[in-house]
Amino acid sequence: PRGRINLVKMVGEGKITDLSVLENPLDLCLGCRACETACPSGVEYGAILESARAALVKRKKYAFPTRVLRNVTFKKVFPSKRVMNVIGDALWLYQKSGLQKVARRTKLLSKFPNYLAEFEAITPEAASPAERRKMPSRVGAKGERKYTVAFFTGCIMDAMFQKVNQLSVQLLAEAGCEVIVTEGQTCCGALHAHSGEMEGARMLAKQNIAAFEQEHVDFIINNAGGCGAMLHEYDHLLATDPEWHDRARAFSDKSKDISQVLIACGGLQNLRNRNERVTYQRSCHLTNVQKVVQEPIKLIKSIPGVELIEMEDVNMCCGSAGIYNIIHYEESMKILDTKMKHTKATNASTVITTNPGCLLQMKLGIEREQLSGSVRALHLVEYLTEAAGLTGMK
Repeated sequence: PRGRINLVKMVGEGKITDLSVLENPLDLCLGCRACETACPSGVEYGAILESARAALVKRKKYAFPTRVLRNVTFKKVFPSKRVMNVIGDALWLYQKSGLQKVARRTKLLSKFPNYLAEFEAITPEAASPAERRKMPSRVGAKGERKYTVAFFTGCIMDAMFQKVNQLSVQLLAEAGCEVIVTEGQTCCGALHAHSGEMEGARMLAKQNIAAFEQEHVDFIINNAGGCGAMLHEYDHLLATDPEWHDRARAFSDKSKDISQVLIACGGLQNLRNRNERVTYQRSCHLTNVQKVVQEPIKLIKSIPGVELIEMEDVNMCCGSAGIYNIIHYEESMKILDTKMKHTKATNASTVITTNPGCLLQMKLGIEREQLSGSVRALHLVEYLTEAAGLTGMK
């Protein structure tokens, strides 16, 4: 990060006038923000990185197809719950209609760019349109109510990991939370901010703040490390907006990862014996931005019969980093290969993660190492659900 910070500083001082020299160094940065955790001076590298990327986006002249794709993706797709539902339903139809089997048998996907076949192979099983409609707007606490919480569904989580969202609501209810699935919420804006689309990120933040202000809750819960980091920093995102800053700070103060609230509730009771060795892939943004480290570990260790083996270099990024593994595939795979070397050394049969990007990346690593018969990757919520004997929304 020192070199990148120095380049940004030199541009700011006018010593470098060609901003294109920043593009490659900034593009190759994972944005994991481990440097912030390590820095004794508390340099806010994340803010520097996003500001520099935003400056580049404003000055860069994209080719027409790229400009259209960015506009559609950031303005029409991620912010629209209707469009994301269509994508989720289309994925379910592709998987259940037989098209997926045909595509794999004929190796049709190998003819597409950006390693589509490899990513398609680790796509999670999508929820059906009927299952999507089962997500209630409110679920009562089981037994004594300890907290009233609002649940943040996210955009990609809701489209591709809707089952994890449903299970999250169930776990919270089992732990003693009354759960409200807030109407009017939208994408967190993380992908916008990481891509330099700061105005779009601010618009989405304001929409979410306004939506969750309608509910009187103790916490606003998310189950994705990347989304949670963005929600956690809404006050920084809107720091210069006098109308929204205090509202954003109140929102950020309530924003919590699901593991934090499950621990605050006293954990989960009557968990089944797993008799299994597992390892935990830490989400960079959960660790380095939200500073949530011990809560997931405590939940894993609370399950009878589970032996948690920490992998070497536990805080190393898995290489997913949002869409980094798509736009910088080769660099990402080098990082993943090292991560899988550490994973295999644990002899764990399950890799537990707390972020959808990490989950897909670790599944990809398992496929690349041909370990799918002996090793699996699960979201923490899925693993806890198994231990609790829950099966999903009725």
